[in-house]
Parts: sequence; structure tokens; C-alpha cells
Amino acid sequence: MTQAKKTIKERFFHAFLFEILAIGLCAPVAAWAMGKSLFEMGVLTAVIAWIALVWNMIYNAAFDRLENRLGITRNLRVRVIHAFGFELGLILIVIPLAAWWLDISLWQAFVLDIALVLFYLPYAFFYNLGYDRARPRVMAWLARRADAQPVLRG
Repeated sequence: MTQAKKTIKERFFHAFLFEILAIGLCAPVAAWAMGKSLFEMGVLTAVIAWIALVWNMIYNAAFDRLENRLGITRNLRVRVIHAFGFELGLILIVIPLAAWWLDISLWQAFVLDIALVLFYLPYAFFYNLGYDRARPRVMAWLARRADAQPVLRG
């Protein structure tokens, strides 16, 4: 399977839609499960999404630099270490934040974080599967729409 060439605009749309749908699905369920308000969980999930995005950029830049400096070949073992390092860093940031924001124990925040990971793993898989299947139709529709637009001359 070849990888589709995506513009920066499309990559932003893909990531934005991913996060908006995740927050819309996750916040109400988490609010109900934790006995917290939708506002509290909505803000927390939005902040966690933002933190994950920023952490992803920082972590990957640092990992790439370290990988280049040490002359490490990117293989399955390195990918596993990379994934665990990313998640560990995110956990160390998110758990204290969630405990503080929701006024819960660190253990409860840890359990919440595990629940979020268990949500995001299948969600990411199915979201990307659906996006990959819908993308050709959406791109064709956008192309037809662009062709149908009248050209304005000034």
C-alpha cells in the first residue's frame, strides 16, 4: 500500500478532526464515569490533547537528534523504545495535571490515564482506517468542486 501525499493543510485537518471527535466521544463518558462535570472533563481532555501534540513534537525532535548523534538504526526495537518513552513522558505530565484539575488522587489519575490509553488505541486505529477509506472520495469531491468554481478576473 502506498502512502498518500498529504498537504500541511490536510495533515492539520486530519489531526484537528481526530482530536475534536475524540474529545466529543471521550469527555462525556469520562465525566459520567468519574462523576465530574462535562466542563471539567472537556477542558481536561482538550488540554491533554494539546499537551500530547506539543510533547509529540518535542519528544520526536529530541529522539531524532539523539538517534542521529548515537548513529542508531531505526528498527523494531528502537520503535518500541521510542513508543514507551513517549508514553512514559506523557504519563508523567498528564497524571499530576489530572489529579490537580479533578482534585483526585494520583492513583485515580493513573487509572484515568490508563482508561484514556485504552480508549485512544482502538479509536486511533478506527479513525485512521475510516479516514483512509473516506479520503479518496472526499478528495475527488473537493476536486470536482474546485473545477466547478467560476474564475474571477479582476
